Amino acid sequence: MLRAAGIGRGDEVVVPAFGRADVAGAVLAAGALPVFADIDPHSYCLDAEAVAAVTGPRTAAIIAVHRFGRSAPMRQLRGLGGRRGLLVLEERDAVAERADVAARRRAADHLDQRLRGVGTPERGREHTYTQYVVRVPGNGRPDRDAFARALRAKGFACSVPVKTPLHRTAEYWRPVRLIETERAADDTLALPLVPAGERRGPHRLVAACNALGGLLQSA
Repeated sequence: MLRAAGIGRGDEVVVPAFGRADVAGAVLAAGALPVFADIDPHSYCLDAEAVAAVTGPRTAAIIAVHRFGRSAPMRQLRGLGGRRGLLVLEERDAVAERADVAARRRAADHLDQRLRGVGTPERGREHTYTQYVVRVPGNGRPDRDAFARALRAKGFACSVPVKTPLHRTAEYWRPVRLIETERAADDTLALPLVPAGERRGPHRLVAACNALGGLLQSA
């Protein structure tokens, strides 16, 4: 797509550092340079103002990635692209949709109302919850990782969405600070969306998370 649009050596393409390497890799494969912009802390997608701040005379395109069932701000990004003559592309996050949207929303609502001690996802009518991502508060140590280990020990299959943002990896290293990206990489955790109608599954998950969250809050 990038090469077909005439984008290549000497061009820059704005992409998120919070996410998969294949988007930035596609930019490199086209001969262009990936430039990382910060994310919105609620949607985990590119922040339109942050994108505007890193665009310059060599910028040729923006690639937005929709994350966890939330959409990137495409209206603002397309507006920016239109004003500056940039190609604006979008990609869906590669997460298998194992249940229908209504079922995921019901399960997410159950967790939203009952979880304590962790930050639940910002709600929105468009949220499809392909992943249910919470924020685990830190106290100067990797609390998120300890929280995840404790949940796995109880049999819950939680996962860290992004262990290291791309601008902090050897292949894509950039001497920039992306504050929201780095915070999200440090404290986000994807919890299993246990169907609300499943016998005791959601209650066990909530009880385990709330016990651990209470310990974090009191530390």
